[in-house]
Amino acid sequence: MYDLHDIVMMKKPHACGENRWEIIRMGADIKISCCGCGHIVMMSRRDFEKRMKKVLEKAAE
Repeated sequence: MYDLHDIVMMKKPHACGENRWEIIRMGADIKISCCGCGHIVMMSRRDFEKRMKKVLEKAAE
């Protein structure tokens, strides 16, 4: 599935045009950071799972 520091693709791109996000916090809420401009967004796990399209890169172990 997905884990901390994975790079994911969301269904809609960010306003800066980038569609890659890094997961920087996981819990009941998930915090993601845009790989293009660094903008941070926090959303509930349920919203994140609805809006995530796929995992692009797994985090290095």
